[in-house]
Amino acid sequence: MSHKVPQGFDKPAPTRDGYGAGLFREGERDARVVALDADLAESTRSKWFGDAHPERFFQMGIAEQDMVLTAAGLSTTGLRPFASTFAIFTERAFEITRNAVARPNLNVKIVGSHGGIMTGEDGASAHAIEDVAIYRALPNFRVVVPADANEAMNAVAALNAFDGPAYLKLTRQKVPVLTEPEAPFRIGAWPVLRDGVDATLAACGALVSEALVAHDLLKREGVSVRVLNAHTVKPVDAATLERAARDTGAVVTAEDHTVIGALGGAVAETLGDTYPVPLARVGVQDRYVESGLPAELYEKHGLTGKALADAVRNVLKRRK
Repeated sequence: MSHKVPQGFDKPAPTRDGYGAGLFREGERDARVVALDADLAESTRSKWFGDAHPERFFQMGIAEQDMVLTAAGLSTTGLRPFASTFAIFTERAFEITRNAVARPNLNVKIVGSHGGIMTGEDGASAHAIEDVAIYRALPNFRVVVPADANEAMNAVAALNAFDGPAYLKLTRQKVPVLTEPEAPFRIGAWPVLRDGVDATLAACGALVSEALVAHDLLKREGVSVRVLNAHTVKPVDAATLERAARDTGAVVTAEDHTVIGALGGAVAETLGDTYPVPLARVGVQDRYVESGLPAELYEKHGLTGKALADAVRNVLKRRK
């Protein structure tokens, strides 16, 4: 092989690296796993699987619709396909995904790397900020946005064990390591990373580490914040969420995605049905974002730990 595949991560890494490691590991363990890619295998890290198992790897070229439809066909034979490209390019195949994967409830995992405004300098045309909302709207789909590379690696195993369609969103840039390589991953179960009684911060993806920064900032002020790692946007962990809302009385969501239709929307819908509390949704507002360095974009558009701390302070005023 041309690349030594990590068995785990102990320093910052892109979640796409966790996907590559997890896909390789599942390929070694399960001969039914196959991988497809749309001309971006080096970037999505599916190449790690392809180098080890070329007979189970299909390079489809710049043909995302063909990739998804081929994956659907392979799944009907008992194989377990993972189809990857950049998150924004998965949207080219949406109608195929809807009719050939979601409607027949086929066992296809679609993987979108380079998600969110963290993709940075590539600009608005490449920033996938609506993808989670799109896939969350599809019946039968599960939607996973891991917080770090270890979680992405373990999410691959959980998704392979799940029979049905799913979307996995990944980062291009490095994010801090928050979980252990052997940490269990359960679809639809939100780990409580920090306990707290004054407010709840529910975050997914790269915003989980920012939520922990906010927790520490507020702790210095005597504000106790519960932090939930909302790695599964669909299905929501309704029990953990409602318990947090009842215990703390205020909720803030955080995601590298438009505030419409993804984690913030899912939390609002869930609590609206069960236990309404003051809620603030932090994310990209209803607009596309300019090109820039990821840290600069996060600062400008309020996706930092400091901005999350401000959101908690504001929602606490509403609670009073």
